[in-house]
Amino acid sequence: MLRGSGIRRSSAMIAGAAVLLLTACGSQATNDVLEELDPPQIDYIEDENELEVEVIEDDITDEGEVSSITDESMEENETEEAASPEEKGGEVTVQGEIRELYLLDSNGMVAPQSVEVISEEDELTALAEHLVQEGPVTENLPNGFQASLPAGTEVLSADLNEQGVATINFNDYFGEYHPAQEMQVLQSLTWTLTQLDDVDKVSIQINGEDLTAMPHNDTPIGDGYTRAHGINLEMTDQTDLVSTEPVVVYFLNQTEDQTYYVPVTRRISQEEDKYQAVINELLEGPHYMSELLTDFRQEVELIEEPEYHDGTVVLNFNEALLSQHDGTALSENVLNMIVLSLTEQEEVNSVSFMVESEEEIMVSNGEALSEAVVRPDHVNIGQF
Repeated sequence: MLRGSGIRRSSAMIAGAAVLLLTACGSQATNDVLEELDPPQIDYIEDENELEVEVIEDDITDEGEVSSITDESMEENETEEAASPEEKGGEVTVQGEIRELYLLDSNGMVAPQSVEVISEEDELTALAEHLVQEGPVTENLPNGFQASLPAGTEVLSADLNEQGVATINFNDYFGEYHPAQEMQVLQSLTWTLTQLDDVDKVSIQINGEDLTAMPHNDTPIGDGYTRAHGINLEMTDQTDLVSTEPVVVYFLNQTEDQTYYVPVTRRISQEEDKYQAVINELLEGPHYMSELLTDFRQEVELIEEPEYHDGTVVLNFNEALLSQHDGTALSENVLNMIVLSLTEQEEVNSVSFMVESEEEIMVSNGEALSEAVVRPDHVNIGQF
């Protein structure tokens, strides 16, 4: 597994040298450097010792191929065509799909974890059931994570209409969540279900009755809930919702067993260049009160405004982007944080990198990155 260095934590103390982190509110905070850190596993990683970066040609199409999941057990679980019982002459095994479940980490943040989901009925029902505590996901939960829906919650029905609205009908136990976790429940359910191509919005029922507001804090959901409502919101009561728009950026967090990407929603001015604003938020780093990490050097900056061509955002950074191998290579974490963040924009399929206008860049394993990078199929592929 490749090792990253220079990872900064915004509040928790860990071994290493202290550095200064710039924060959104201009406050100073002490941050520690992780000397060694396993990058989160995503589809860029070919095996435990090699980083395989998925690239596409300049005339990128809307549907670029991505490299396969590397964990052998996951490759087996994703077998497209299993032999019939007659052919195998043995016990029938149900094959599942690798899906992203948005679970709660130990800090109460919602983060995707890629796990196998077996759909014995329909996939909507299976995904919702995998979010229930003490449910089918229990044996596959990564350390430090928990499901978002209360134990005892049952999916009574799950329907999808032609407008892309998934209506999930729960029993009474759905309302037994802690009031402080109301937003996490909504975000976890919404982001998990809307990974399906046909699902754009989630509507909730309890015992067949439509919910117009959540049971505890009266969060309005009468019009359904979408990804546009955000995830892990960083907003205050003074946030201007009229002249700003949301963007999702990815930072890092870690447990004893894994390092993983965490999406965060921030609001940017509608007058800003959207792609420039996303990079600015990444460079600004995690909020000083959070437990999130970043792998960007403080000196990193764009030397030109981002350009957009046919689904690809082109970025030109200064040399500070190269933080690995004595300033000659790009960190895997930085690469992934940028690609994940920019491809949250619906029109962006890939990201092209330059450093001081040079197109060929070395990644921290010595591979040359000379073409546009597409978003991976799966994020945070853990070993449970």
